[in-house]
Amino acid sequence: MSGLLPLTVVVPVYHEEESIAETLARLRDEVAVPHDVLVVYDEEDDPTLPVVRGLAGAHPNVELVFNDVRRGVIGAIRKGFQVACERHGDDGAVLVVMADLSDDLAKVEAMHRMLEEGYDLVAGSRYSPGGEQHGGGWIKSRLSRLAGRSLAALTDLPTRDCTNAFRIYRTSFLRRVRVESTGGFELSLELTVKAWAHGFRVGEVPSVWRDREAGRSKFRLVAWLPRYLRWYLLALGHHYLGLEVGDPPAEPTRSWEG
Repeated sequence: MSGLLPLTVVVPVYHEEESIAETLARLRDEVAVPHDVLVVYDEEDDPTLPVVRGLAGAHPNVELVFNDVRRGVIGAIRKGFQVACERHGDDGAVLVVMADLSDDLAKVEAMHRMLEEGYDLVAGSRYSPGGEQHGGGWIKSRLSRLAGRSLAALTDLPTRDCTNAFRIYRTSFLRRVRVESTGGFELSLELTVKAWAHGFRVGEVPSVWRDREAGRSKFRLVAWLPRYLRWYLLALGHHYLGLEVGDPPAEPTRSWEG
């Protein structure tokens, strides 16, 4: 490969005015790979927006993008995918970072390097050797750990963390997968299972996750658990019964638009 895959960082926001300035500062200071940042929002009156606009001089690579795909975090991430894929075609990389200061940005360079080496999806893994998770609630963290480790043990899924949103993707993969997720944070699990099931190259880098330092969590365990369970069971069905997991890879699609 020649040169770096252009990196787009997608940051979905909803009332993250308390943490967005620090998030952007950390991206600038800790991510050595040249990158652009898309801060994707749902509402024009979101108090996050004036904070971002006020920091424009310090962060010329940051762009505000309105989410016109589907309200919520999945819609915001898909909007970021749309913009990155339109700009870079098959030759880009997209990293999803939460605005709550939870992600291990020191690992971005290693994750991006793996894409350069031929991987299609690389997960920041809390549950591989060297990974850590601090906070986040006892039930949520135990279920997430159990899901990731058991799925890796019961199948040949090559990551022990199937739910962490902190992932990097090749745009060539994103352009060929049909997204079905509709709510919560199930998108990470869906894309990981589909990439693995359809022969894309999946890897992981140990990362440290820390619970948010400001604002309120948007995670809703009871409401979203059935959505996670669907993809977990589909992965098992694919491995043991040969069940299809979504449509086979196709020519570039625009399904992430809604």
